[in-house]
This record gives sequence, structure tokens and C-alpha cells, in this order.
Amino acid sequence: MAILITGGTVVTPSGRHAADVLVDGETIAALFAPGLAPVVADAEIIDATGKYVIPGGVDAHTHMELPFGGTFASDTFESGTRAAAFGGTTTIIDFAVQRSGENVHEGLAAWHAKADGNCHVDYGFHMIIGGVDDDSLKAMDSLVDAEGISSFKLFMAYPGVFYSDDGQILRAMQKARDN
Repeated sequence: MAILITGGTVVTPSGRHAADVLVDGETIAALFAPGLAPVVADAEIIDATGKYVIPGGVDAHTHMELPFGGTFASDTFESGTRAAAFGGTTTIIDFAVQRSGENVHEGLAAWHAKADGNCHVDYGFHMIIGGVDDDSLKAMDSLVDAEGISSFKLFMAYPGVFYSDDGQILRAMQKARDN
């Protein structure tokens, strides 16, 4: 369904501009000079006169349901993304977790299971690598290629849970560079 937002002040990286915005499904299809948008059959028209029109925000560092130190983050994917949507955030990037001794792909699958069907906004993942070894380094290739994960987090703290030493961090950074 198309939505035409008219009369608003559009905020872009280059500043504020009077413009009408055509949204088609989940895509900003076009910006038009005020009053010059074409007639779109069955489009919902929203009058934004006197209001700012901004694209949805991206929160690139969230911790939904993250277990840590015997506790869990208070937000679930359902509650956290509902709150995000109310605040204008339309995408989150959460941290999927692989702890030392666990399989990276299984860690990611657990986060997909938590998020699947429970999110009110779009989401992606960073991957916490809690155990840098040959298997996790190899997994980084497929996470980038098949899962779209382009960022990895390592810790120099929390021995036995997430800790990576200097050599492991160097190997992971070299693998990230290659990807």
C-alpha cells in the first residue's frame, strides 16, 4: 500500500527541506517538491503540515535478552522493539552470542529463534565471538557470506565466558580484514 506524506519538513543528512514523501510498502519511493506529487490510486494521504518527516532511526547497539553474570537484559525482542518503534527506531542491530566452547552457528541460531516473529521493527545481528579457534574463524566467513553479519565483537575480559587473548584477537581481526 502506498502512503503519501504531504506538507511536512523532510529531514535528510543535507538538512531540512519542504517536500512530499511517497512511501511504497516499506520503501521511500520518491521525494517531490511540495504539491507536485502525482496522484497515486488508493494511496493513504497523511498531512504532515507543521511537522518534521524523518526516516526511521537505526539503533546499532542493542542487547535483547542478553544473558550476563547470571542475569538477563530486561528487554525481550518483543518489548524492546515495541519501545523502539514508539521512539521512531525502525531497525536494531543486536548482539548474537557465542560463548567459549559453543558453536558460532548455534549461537546465532539461538538469537534468530528469539527474534523470529517477535520483532516490531527490522533487525540484524553483530556476532560476539566468545571462543576464537579454527572453527569460529572459519564460521566468520559464512556469517559474512550467508548471514550478512559484517561486525564481530571480542572481549578482553570475562575469562571462561568471552575472553580472547592478544593472539586470538589478532587472528580474528585478520579474518575480519579478509572478509
